[in-house]
Amino acid sequence: MKHIIGAKPPSGRAAAASPPAARLVEVDADSAGQRLDNFLIRHLKGVPKTHVYRIIRSGEVRINKGRASADTRVEAGDVVRVPPVRLSEKVAEKAERPAPAREFPVLLEDEHLIAIDKPAGVAVHGGSGVSFGVIEQLRQARPQAKFLELVHRLDRETSGILLVAKKRSALTHLQDQFRERETGKTYLALVTGIWPANKKVIDLPLHKYLQADGERRVRVTTADDPDGMRSVTLVKVRSTAAARPAQGLPAMSLLEVTIKTGRTHQIRVHLASQGHPIVGDDKYGDFDLNKRLQKLAMKRMFLHAWRLQFNHPASGERIELLAELPPELADFVTPPPATA
Repeated sequence: MKHIIGAKPPSGRAAAASPPAARLVEVDADSAGQRLDNFLIRHLKGVPKTHVYRIIRSGEVRINKGRASADTRVEAGDVVRVPPVRLSEKVAEKAERPAPAREFPVLLEDEHLIAIDKPAGVAVHGGSGVSFGVIEQLRQARPQAKFLELVHRLDRETSGILLVAKKRSALTHLQDQFRERETGKTYLALVTGIWPANKKVIDLPLHKYLQADGERRVRVTTADDPDGMRSVTLVKVRSTAAARPAQGLPAMSLLEVTIKTGRTHQIRVHLASQGHPIVGDDKYGDFDLNKRLQKLAMKRMFLHAWRLQFNHPASGERIELLAELPPELADFVTPPPATA
């Protein structure tokens, strides 16, 4: 059985015979400047992104009666034709099942933005096998909010500061800062081994690729790789811990890592490329060590978005936010009390 989402149902006797009609949606001021694909994802709640891109490519979606591409920016007053989307019963059931409402610890909130302290293990948005993420849960928890959009991303297993815009103007202003590298983003990462104090800058291009199973990966590449993206990471040693042979643990270093570029998996790949992978990293880490760590209650990757600096989108004031290490990470790096 097929289910139809995003359709305007016919009325009267024609309902039984006529196919569902497309909807015409007028773009309001809050949505002005948004990409067409993101606009549709909001209006076709739960519909997989692959379906959204398919109907755009097919020409079924129109802006002011003209064809458009996924990256076309909609403007206030535009009329978007949203066609009905046919989904299998299984996919439709998932689409109609809303994300559970959830609030997250708030570091800063005003009429323009929310800064939350994202826990590890929660995706920032649905997709790629994840039904929902932070943004979907936040929208369910705040049904009165007219606009909530992610400003940037964090990996699912990374905890720490995440910005959400409450206005379109705030979103574009903040995203411009991220794109122009006007923000300051510093993470705390625990890596294996003693990090050399003189190794303060990693300037190595990164290349994204897909494994045979379709999973995304990143690797360090050479400067002449046409697909390589320049990536710069600054490293400062905060503390070191001696090896614990009795527990099968090597020496470790707690690092303050500031990224000057925001590439996918940048910190994880850069640190691992220097022979010091992040503790608990299930993609680029020491897998045998990770197994031993799980027995010691370290069941996640030790990467935390600790500090974020940016200019407030309305006042222009320079803001600095700090999210201290969550207990499961703080407890692991806190030395045990000395015995008498």
